[in-house]
This record gives sequence, structure tokens and C-alpha cells, in this order.
Amino acid sequence: MRETPRPQGTAGDAGPELPQRRPGSAFAHTAGASGSGTPHRSDGRSPQTPRGVRQTGPTGRPGTTPPVPGRPALLLFLAPPLLALFALTTWQIAADGPLRGLDERAGRAVVGHGPAGLAEFLADLGNMQVALPVLGCALVLALVRGARRAPLYAALTMGAVPLLVVPLKDWIARPGPLTDATGYYPSGHAAAAAVAYGSAALLLAPYAGRPWSWMMPVAAVLLTTATGIGLVLRGYHWPLDVLGSWFLCGILLLPLGLSCRSTRRSSSRTPRC
Repeated sequence: MRETPRPQGTAGDAGPELPQRRPGSAFAHTAGASGSGTPHRSDGRSPQTPRGVRQTGPTGRPGTTPPVPGRPALLLFLAPPLLALFALTTWQIAADGPLRGLDERAGRAVVGHGPAGLAEFLADLGNMQVALPVLGCALVLALVRGARRAPLYAALTMGAVPLLVVPLKDWIARPGPLTDATGYYPSGHAAAAAVAYGSAALLLAPYAGRPWSWMMPVAAVLLTTATGIGLVLRGYHWPLDVLGSWFLCGILLLPLGLSCRSTRRSSSRTPRC
């Protein structure tokens, strides 16, 4: 006589039961609205955030929600060291400190060295007749691309150069390497080159594709450095005259750098056709 198979279970079970839904499940699924069997979240949200509405991170890639904030702290971190270096240099020059003596010995040791024609050409890169047209072209291109705040900052930064450099020259009254005339610290030519080429690179970098987006700032640094070398080799300025100008202009360029960084983030989030 055949026995009817009995369902296996533990003692005390009344019999087989259908699986019960467990309450409190974070991702309980229900059938789709049209009966297609597509799972949906129990809270009514779509199972995945659409790609088109995702927030982007600092690099422009699809990022987390809420959006990752920018990091201007790196640029702001440069302000105190630059200010401290400029204050130290100015104090040493004005007070005839040890750094001034070392600076003048180094300047006398290198003046007149190198190809004279090349050194003169490099020094001329700091002339307003050369630096201002470069900055002017960058301002026009940035305005054509729709920028407003960054070109204003660049123009104000360039306008601040003579307002700061000329009174400092009169106050310090430092003689030049090859003359007894005064008014050589800080270097106006070095400041003009740093602000003009640096501002032009910062203005255009957000709109340039790779590798130009990072090559333009590098080119600005090289041009500024070459200008300073030419000024020292030709005996137009002491080394600290040039370094003091670079420290001062680095502080002046920080607001423009922050503005251009926000422009770059905005352009990276703009969809391209």
C-alpha cells in the first residue's frame, strides 16, 4: 500500500504555508503598474537616478548627490605665504637687511652674462607695449565667449599694478644695479609681465581643450620667468626686485584665479551639442 508523501517540516507545523511578505524591507518589490512584472521600489521612487539629472563633481563627471562642493581653498591657501614673502622681502630691502646684501652680491655676479641680444629681448617682454596687447586679446576673446566677471577682474588687476608699484618705488627708493637713480623696487616690468601673461592664461584656459588648458598657464609662467631673467642679466633690476613683484602679483591674481575656476566648472557642466 503506497503512502502519500507528507510535507517535511518541523514538529508543531500545522502544514505547508505560502511565503509571507516581510514587513520593513528597505527595497520591497511590487509588480509594475501595467502588470509587466518590472520591479519598483516600495517608496515610489525610480530604481535608478536618470543620468541626465545627476549632479556632477568638480571634474565634470557624473557625481554624487548632493553635488560635491568646489575647493577654492587651494588658491586661498597661497595668499598668506605670498603675503609673508612679499612683506619679508620689502622689509629687508627697506631696512638694508642681510637679504639685501646677499641680493646685491648675486646681482653683480650675473649682470652682463649671457647673450646680450637675447637678454634684452626677454627683458622687453615686460614692456607695456608688449604685455598689454596680449592681455587685451585675451579680454576680447573671453568677452566673446560670454565671460563677464573674469574679464572685469583681469582689467582691475592690471590697473592695480601701477597703483601699488609706483608708491612702493617712491617709498623704498632703492638704487638700480648700474645707476644711482632710485625707484627700482619692486620691478614694474616684472609685475606687468606677471599680471598680463598670467591673466591671459587664466582667462583663456577654461575655454581651451586639452592640452592647451594646462599649457597656457605653463607658458605664462615661462614668459614671466624669462622676463625676470632678462631684467637681471641686463642689469635693469636686482633679483629681489623681480621676486618682490612676483610675490605681489601672485596675491593680485588670486581673485581672478577663483573666478576663472568657477567659470571652468560651469562650462564643464554645460551640455555640448
